[in-house]
Amino acid sequence: MLNMISRRLVLGGLAAAVTPVTSVWAQVQNRPVIRVPADHKTLAAAFEALPATGGVIELSAGTYREKLTLSKPHVHIIGKGERPDDTVIVWGDSAKMAGGTGKSSSFTVTGDGFRAQNLTISNDYNHDADPSQAVALYLTADRAVLNRVILLGAQDTLYAASKDKNNPSRQYYKDCYIEGHVDFIFGNALAFFDRCHLHVLKRDTAFITAHSRTATTEISAYVFDHCRITTAGTGNYYFGRAWRPHAQVVFLDTQIDGAIHPEGWREWTPGKTETYATAHYAEFNSTGPGGDMSQRVFWAKSLTPDQAAKWRLKAVFKDTSWIEG
Repeated sequence: MLNMISRRLVLGGLAAAVTPVTSVWAQVQNRPVIRVPADHKTLAAAFEALPATGGVIELSAGTYREKLTLSKPHVHIIGKGERPDDTVIVWGDSAKMAGGTGKSSSFTVTGDGFRAQNLTISNDYNHDADPSQAVALYLTADRAVLNRVILLGAQDTLYAASKDKNNPSRQYYKDCYIEGHVDFIFGNALAFFDRCHLHVLKRDTAFITAHSRTATTEISAYVFDHCRITTAGTGNYYFGRAWRPHAQVVFLDTQIDGAIHPEGWREWTPGKTETYATAHYAEFNSTGPGGDMSQRVFWAKSLTPDQAAKWRLKAVFKDTSWIEG
């Protein structure tokens, strides 16, 4: 992972102090506010103390080493440090240790209407010592909003998924920083990444996404709009590979400062699978050193402006009122 000084430099816009919106949001939503550690020493205790209708948790700067599950709806967690990396939720399980990829998650959220702001969620399992999936955030909540959140891991950092594939969870990520190497954003949610920073850690071969839509009838996709991609050194780094046959991933106006492979995308297991034939992988107006699309795989699509417009925020979600809160 990047060291702390380097990460502070690359976070850019995340460095601004958090906007004090807690009291306004709580009043409008008529939700209680719990302060950690002032009211409860742990996040787990704070979750337990919240009513079934949810509420606001103000999380003071510090490191909270807890393995967490949140099923209550309408919970809003706000890191109260100056920066997102001042407030860290972390655990260190792996799929091998916990008995499955989802079970390895440091923080699992199923409650709809979840919101997180100005904090870090990390899985610090030592992947180099014994490679395994190790999820930082497993999010299946519908109408979830993450704003200025850092997600740290290696393999399978963010599990952005749905509880029901026939009714995909809508998730919105704004000004977030996400790092990893193997399939580090994966699942079948309908997720929109708005001006996020994606950082690929050093590895011989790495994949940013592994979307898992199984049928064309599923309204599910990963859309990256005005995001930035950086990489640690060089390697065979790809936008993604199709975990399931109808994976759908779109990059719009991406600044590619890292060493993305000229082909851009790769088959799940070359020579064994053919998910590329039904996957929908597309780009529009990629820029930077990795933005040259002339050598992309033949099955990747280069969108026209009109086609790209169909993947912008309001076109994807239709109703966006839940994003503003």
